[in-house]
Amino acid sequence: MSTGSLRRSIGNLCRQSYQAQLHVRSYSASPSLRTQPRTKLASSIKPAQLGQPSHLSHPHLIKPGEITPGITKEEYVSRRKKLMDSIPEDDAIVVCLAGNIKYVSGEIFYKFRQVSDFWYLTGFQEPDAALILRKSPSSPNGYISTLFTRPKDAYQELWNGPRTGLSSSISLLGMDEAEDIQNFPFYLRSSISSDTVVYTSDPPNQNRSNQSRSRQRSWASYFRNNSKSGSSDTYDGVISKAYDKSPSSIRPLATRVFQLRYIKSPAEQRLMRMAADISGTAHAKTMRFTEPGRSEADLGAHFEYLCALEGSERPAYVPVVASGPNALIIHYTANDQVLEDGEMVLVDAGCELHGYASDITRTWPVSGKFTEPQRDLYQAVLNTLKSCTVLCTENNGISLYDLHRKSCEFLLRELRQTTLSQSLDLKDIDRLYPHFVSHPIGIDLHESSEGRSKNLVSGQVITVEPGVYVPPDNAFSKHFHNIGIRLEDEVLVQEDHCIRLTANAPLEIADVEGTCQGLLGIGPY
Repeated sequence: MSTGSLRRSIGNLCRQSYQAQLHVRSYSASPSLRTQPRTKLASSIKPAQLGQPSHLSHPHLIKPGEITPGITKEEYVSRRKKLMDSIPEDDAIVVCLAGNIKYVSGEIFYKFRQVSDFWYLTGFQEPDAALILRKSPSSPNGYISTLFTRPKDAYQELWNGPRTGLSSSISLLGMDEAEDIQNFPFYLRSSISSDTVVYTSDPPNQNRSNQSRSRQRSWASYFRNNSKSGSSDTYDGVISKAYDKSPSSIRPLATRVFQLRYIKSPAEQRLMRMAADISGTAHAKTMRFTEPGRSEADLGAHFEYLCALEGSERPAYVPVVASGPNALIIHYTANDQVLEDGEMVLVDAGCELHGYASDITRTWPVSGKFTEPQRDLYQAVLNTLKSCTVLCTENNGISLYDLHRKSCEFLLRELRQTTLSQSLDLKDIDRLYPHFVSHPIGIDLHESSEGRSKNLVSGQVITVEPGVYVPPDNAFSKHFHNIGIRLEDEVLVQEDHCIRLTANAPLEIADVEGTCQGLLGIGPY
């Protein structure tokens, strides 16, 4: 039996075993209302009266009791309580900042996306807001929640749409209090005593990321322009003054919130299944759309269009559409060259749905059929993906670092069965496979890397994404040169099994070729 035939037989056996071990399910999203023009909907209020969708204005998106699609007010309140219960200090406050409008140039703005931790704790979708949670043993929940936001303003709302305002924010979000955003720095200053521990979005630290420094500067500028007492009454000024008095009293909030975001609630799991289902189906249809002569940009635009039709608010990230040797660039996003016959195209793309990201990578032949070298390398990466995925259970007691080490061992074993090189060792794997195998995913595409050393636990969602990228080097057989392959799934960890959320995206060689050639009933639209 030839090497190729043997590997295909192994692949077929692995496929059967893989399906059995993983409890693979396909979660079909409900048909998009955007593509059902005759759907009868409950009457809605136009224009909306709040600064974000509600059941009254958007009954097709928001059910009664929900703040954002799929997430209820009770769940958001529960998140805030869990956060405050996790903080040991009696005299402690939490300060979480919303995002600001970002501008392309002049007054031309980008579409707004809320800061992830603020979204997680509030569900509030407006910019220029802040949340303060302060411990209060006498209150029913043991803390008091105060939202700072922009008040109603008829002139501004004429130009930019409705604002939720102060009174409506309390009932909408389940807050105890709501205040004008201009009062935020004064309120913050009065809340901090010499013994107060402050958990904040942007603690003063010389090692802060550029992103954090940029966000802090924008907040300082906002309050400097609007405060009544000058530039000293700013968030930046208040926090810096407290830090100067007692550096240990100002602590990062992100670490605390990460402990909550790490495990996905049943509602979050459902949303992530929907997002993965939409992206997986878009990958399948984009495979069918692919043909020699199309540009990488064509495929990227087609994918985003399909996701948008199903309700996605935005791409989760800038897509990678890398044809031929471009696939050797891990984060290739130029997407401006033409697909050629005989090449493969690597597409790393996913949508964001109702605040939750999806992340899928598939690699397929532009002509619809793998060449023998492409097939051999693809099967090696696919078998590595399968071997890694079955390990993603709580009972296996492994961390992401363990999983990465295993992925290198699995890939080395698989590549040794090909004719890629007469001698391969782990040093070669470092060169052929330069990236990490996994990352947590949720509201953020790449959630905190703090959990890499922790064992996987039930309810966690991670990616599994081995790859191989063969440079044009004489150390490797010439017919494998310039082939880049990455396969990426999202996995929901359970105690004794795991669930592939991305089952809608074709993965097996027969399924990929059949989809590309139109043999499986999947069209491009």
